[in-house]
Amino acid sequence: MPPEITDEIESVDLELPVVQESRLPAFMHQRDGHLTRELLLEPGGFGLGKVPAKSKPDATTTMTCGYCSTGCGLNIHLKDGEAVSLTPATEYPVNLGMACPKGWEALTVLDSPDRATRPLIKDESGKLVPTDWDTALRTFTDRFKNIQQCHGTESVAFLSTGQIPTEEMALLGALTKFGMGILHGDGNTRQCMATSVVAYKQAFGFDAPPYTYQDFEESDVIVLVGSNLCIAHPIMWERVMRNPHEPEIVVIDPRMTETAMQATQHVPLAPKSDQSLLYGIAKILIDNNWLDDSFIEQSTNGFTEFAAFVEQFTLERVSAETGLAAEQIERLAEIIHAGKRVSFWWTMGVNQSYQGVRTAQAIINLALMTGNIGRPGTGANSITGQCNAMGSRLFSNTTNLLGGHDFADEDHRQKVADILAIDSEQIPREPSWAYHEIIEGILRGKIKGLWVICTNPAHSWINQTQCRDILERLDFLVVQDMYHTTETATMADLVLPAAGWGEKEGTFINSERRIGVLKKVRKAPGEALSDFSIFRLIADYWGVGKMFEKWSSPDAVFQILKQLSADQPCDITGVDDYRMLDELGGIQWPFEGRESRVEGREAEGKGSRPSTRGPQPSQRRLFEDGRFYHADGRAKFLFEEPRPMPEPPSAQFPLILLTGRGTASQWHTQTRTSKSAVLKKLYPAKLYVEINPTDARKRGIKPQDTVIVMSQRGRVRASAFVTPNVQPGQLFLPMHYEEVNQLTDAVFDPYSKQPSYKACAAQILRG
Repeated sequence: MPPEITDEIESVDLELPVVQESRLPAFMHQRDGHLTRELLLEPGGFGLGKVPAKSKPDATTTMTCGYCSTGCGLNIHLKDGEAVSLTPATEYPVNLGMACPKGWEALTVLDSPDRATRPLIKDESGKLVPTDWDTALRTFTDRFKNIQQCHGTESVAFLSTGQIPTEEMALLGALTKFGMGILHGDGNTRQCMATSVVAYKQAFGFDAPPYTYQDFEESDVIVLVGSNLCIAHPIMWERVMRNPHEPEIVVIDPRMTETAMQATQHVPLAPKSDQSLLYGIAKILIDNNWLDDSFIEQSTNGFTEFAAFVEQFTLERVSAETGLAAEQIERLAEIIHAGKRVSFWWTMGVNQSYQGVRTAQAIINLALMTGNIGRPGTGANSITGQCNAMGSRLFSNTTNLLGGHDFADEDHRQKVADILAIDSEQIPREPSWAYHEIIEGILRGKIKGLWVICTNPAHSWINQTQCRDILERLDFLVVQDMYHTTETATMADLVLPAAGWGEKEGTFINSERRIGVLKKVRKAPGEALSDFSIFRLIADYWGVGKMFEKWSSPDAVFQILKQLSADQPCDITGVDDYRMLDELGGIQWPFEGRESRVEGREAEGKGSRPSTRGPQPSQRRLFEDGRFYHADGRAKFLFEEPRPMPEPPSAQFPLILLTGRGTASQWHTQTRTSKSAVLKKLYPAKLYVEINPTDARKRGIKPQDTVIVMSQRGRVRASAFVTPNVQPGQLFLPMHYEEVNQLTDAVFDPYSKQPSYKACAAQILRG
């Protein structure tokens, strides 16, 4: 206790009530002393208004938020070099002074008492107990090497994330594939973005979201398919609200989402009938010659075949399959035709589907046939989920060889080998198994050891009960995470404590391809280390440290990534360093250096790139010259007969279960957001299920009743939320709660291998 307070207490005469009465208020309202000085409000500077003296910053810096793919800029306010508060960055070109609740609370979750602060190892009783780093790393190395010696190098795999910096992803991918001999490794971006990756690669020739967020403000028609921007990406929705053109906003979604409530038109189609609707719209556009014939002729292949294919999607057929009136379908086609700048956007409602790739390409087809691509306010635009899913897609060494290269291409392997000074024979000739194939590999006894980095499959993977059963079969499970309490960490044999966002350096790449800087503004707690440092230590203990001598720091790795990107569509050789990224408010790829430019690239069919000569624009959209990344420079029309729903409603399970975002304050498995008292107040503590009043009456269900929601895989308890926002015959569960994936069905898109979280057969009964 401070001496002045102690002295004050000792001076109070408890035997003199009058004195006590007169002195006590003075004691309670002391005007000086350590405590008072710390609590006194003073001008905070940096636009903060008045703040307590103890929180008054003495410096500020800007960095990219670590939650969703929006990639907002946050001003981090520092005191003695440590972050004490934050505010949205007003000049950052992404968010322009706005932040969602998660962004405002980004620092708070770093202080959670369940942070992993020491390595943990499972003892003979099966309990995780603290150990030292040397023991942890020796155990890691010995156990995985023994598994490989007994069962082959392919018997160890890893599952990574879209939530760590690009430099860490690259080091992990290089370490595992080139140093440790691990062939199979995938990221949790498989759960959210694989569909769009494949759709873009097949249609455009490269994984290339073409847009900039400025397009939200330039469109006169905005079509959102399976995308609830208000909740999932609220800052993007704020950009829509800044649009001065009074745009027509169309939301195509079975559920009356928060975004649909704000739209000029909601199209409540039957679940998973998107493909039929989009093909039907295409037929109407073709029948009326509402096309950009010049763009189709000069910039695409396959339109004639596509036009012949959609002939079968008559109004009668589409109306029957979608549940929409013919007039509504025709009206939607007319809106698209009338627009001068039409942008098409999709998110998880499309991606997380058993036919997601072809549905995404049906959206792309509409943009191509109407020439709505490469111009302001246009595009076939996939919105990413995780903060660095784009970094994972290009540089994690999972689905692509580093830098968006191809494992199967000999020239690509040699280029990467030369840059990294390794033998090209150390580079696999094929990509990894996909996420679900790794899980199935455990079940089949092919995978015996698994390393999980900053992801939580025991919660998030589809058909959760089966997934947990499979993980229990591993000989050795390592989890590397900032929290030791995740569902997967509690199952681990070894837990490695990792630093979180704000406790390390690197870069994120957001949905619009903007590279933003991540800075270290806090010290990681206890013995926790950055993932980068952990990977470097593992390289040394594994005996391949020399291979990664040049990978000495995140900024050194960034320079390596620049070399790997040269002459790729994602070329960033023109970015000098982190300082340049910081000064310019992030930079969208491509951003070529002069040494990377190849004259006549367009003639060679390598695709268009915004000019890097002269002053650099802050917004950089792709395909402005109508040239794509296929060898002939043309985009492809791709299509396929819609597939039936793998698990349609039945007599036993007569309803369709939908899943999606709950509130703007939740994030994925709530691993971080549940640590914030503020965020927890913004969403219900317990699982709830949305049910239509008609279905509720049939079952005698009243608002807030405890109910049982069932599928073929399990049953969960939830609170009933009776609302017309879901159609009769449908239920909705927010994906963030642990119980939800006990119900979802393990079916996958055949091209992207992405799970279909969004629709399965279900039943609901009073609890």
